[in-house]
Amino acid sequence: MRILGLDIGGTKTAVVVGTQEGEILAREEFPSEAQKGPEHMISRMLDAAGKLLAELRADVASVSIGGPLLAEEGRILGPANLPGWDDIPLKDILQRELGIPAYVEHDAKCGALAEWYWGAARGAENVIFLTPGTGLGAGMILGGKLYRGAFGWAGECGHWRMAEDGPFAHGKVGSWEAFSSGVGIARLAHYMFPDRFGEEITAKEIAELAHSGDPEALAVVRRSGEVLGRGLSMLVDLLAPDVIVLGSLSHRLGELWLGPAREVVMKESMPGHARHCRILPAGLGKRLGDCSALCAAVHQMGLR
Repeated sequence: MRILGLDIGGTKTAVVVGTQEGEILAREEFPSEAQKGPEHMISRMLDAAGKLLAELRADVASVSIGGPLLAEEGRILGPANLPGWDDIPLKDILQRELGIPAYVEHDAKCGALAEWYWGAARGAENVIFLTPGTGLGAGMILGGKLYRGAFGWAGECGHWRMAEDGPFAHGKVGSWEAFSSGVGIARLAHYMFPDRFGEEITAKEIAELAHSGDPEALAVVRRSGEVLGRGLSMLVDLLAPDVIVLGSLSHRLGELWLGPAREVVMKESMPGHARHCRILPAGLGKRLGDCSALCAAVHQMGLR
């Protein structure tokens, strides 16, 4: 079966054609321009989909997008990184415009499924996947099944308050997202060193500086990693996972970020839980977003 996949983020959007085995056959990527609103973004997606479908047939459409959302209805309910996406019936729009069935799922859940099917979490029964990108959320496979919680909204851990002061994100000062997401680490840099790093600094720039040995950038990355570890330690003790997989930021920052996080987990979590749980970067690497885009259809249609 061929799947038209849409990976919709606050920074960039990818449209792919792939298979239920995770093979990507073709792709288009473009800046999301989220500030222009859902009508503009959906129009760009449909244009890209039209180009791909002119060459490759697809049987269904599959969407990975940030929440909150209602997966079964395919209705988007105002993700923080997508201004104007308030009560958008995305599933209905895609089915009407593309003429094929469409499936919608939270991006963190899609990431968890992709890493469980094809990546670092293959073979594990209990998996937590974190999306440290524009936002921060968790997807969970517990007892070999995708965990949704009430309303399908489980995993909004970026909202956790990790400190009484600090950078602002996800509606509050000091949230986990404000310290340990891609956008958050840039805000943390400005918060820690306002005379050095302006509000326009990016996570990519901080990563490059840290890898070059810049002491202030290294201090930012270490602080972010330590707060990451505090949140992970709570997840480790609460859910006793076999593996925690971290998305794109883990590849950009590497052990400069993961090392401090693991140190905090070993210090703060129960010893047995900490020793058992592996904390890994996403095994799919740069393929993660594309493969995640296929997973709403793969999972909801029972293809795996």
